[in-house]
Amino acid sequence: MSRDPNHPPIDRLKTIMAALRHPETGCPWDLKQDSASIASYTLEEAYEVVDAIERGDTQDLRQELGDLLLQVVFHAQMAEEQGDFSFDDVANAISDKMERRHPHVFGDIQVDGTDAVNANWEDIKAAERAEKHTNGDVSDQPDSLMDDIPIPLPGLTRAVKLQKRAARVGFDWQTAAPIMAKLREEIDEFSAEMQAETQDKARLTDEFGDMLFVMANIGRHLKLDPETAVRSTNAKFERRFRFIEQKATQNGQSLDDLSLDEMEAYWTQSKADVG
Repeated sequence: MSRDPNHPPIDRLKTIMAALRHPETGCPWDLKQDSASIASYTLEEAYEVVDAIERGDTQDLRQELGDLLLQVVFHAQMAEEQGDFSFDDVANAISDKMERRHPHVFGDIQVDGTDAVNANWEDIKAAERAEKHTNGDVSDQPDSLMDDIPIPLPGLTRAVKLQKRAARVGFDWQTAAPIMAKLREEIDEFSAEMQAETQDKARLTDEFGDMLFVMANIGRHLKLDPETAVRSTNAKFERRFRFIEQKATQNGQSLDDLSLDEMEAYWTQSKADVG
C-alpha cells in the first residue's frame, strides 16, 4: 500500500505484514515462518542496529531500526493469528512497564542522579519478579535473584548481569583492584591446564571461561562494557590486518609471500597509520 498522510506509518506496516501472512494471497516464505524460525533474524537485526550506532551512520541506523521494528511486527502478527496477543498489546505492555519503572517521572518518587534511578529500577524489577511468582506466572522453581536473565544473551553481557544481581546482596568486591589478584589466579590455573601432560579440553574451556568471567567483572567495576570493548578491539584488529593486506598488494605480494616478521613489521606500521 502506498503512503497516505492520513494513515499512521505503523498501521501501514501492520497492514503490510498482515497481507504477507494472508493464508491465500500472502508470501509463501512469510507464511512458513513462526517465532522460533525468525528468532535468529531478530537477533541479527538488533546487532545491525548496534553496528550502525557504533559507526555513527544515522542513515543506516534509520534503515536498521526499521528492520528491527519489522521483526517486532512480524512476531506480533503471528501471535495475534494464534489468539495470544497483538501488536497493540505489546505497545501497551511496554508503555505500562515504562511508566511503572519511572515513578520519578510519572509518579511522586524523588531521585538524585542516575545511580538512584538504577537502584530504583532494580527494586521495581525485583518486586515484579516476586509478583510473578506469587501469581503463578512462572515455573515452580525456587525464586532466585538470577531469575529472568536471558540465557541467549551474549556471554559477557550475561556475565555482567549475573554479577550485578549478586552485588545487590553484597556478593561482590568493593573495587576493581582486588579482582586483579583473582584474575592472576585464574590465569595461573589456565596456564597449568595448558601445560598438563594430557590436556583436558573440558577443563581448559572451564578455566578459560573463568578468566573471561573475571575480566567482565573488572570491566563492570570500571563501568566498561566488555562487549563494547571487544567489538572495538575486533575493529582495530580488522583495520590493521587490512593494512597488511594493502601493503602486500602495493608491493606485488600476496599474504602467503610474507614472512611472519614482515607481517609484524607492517602490523607495527599500521598502528601509526590506521590506529
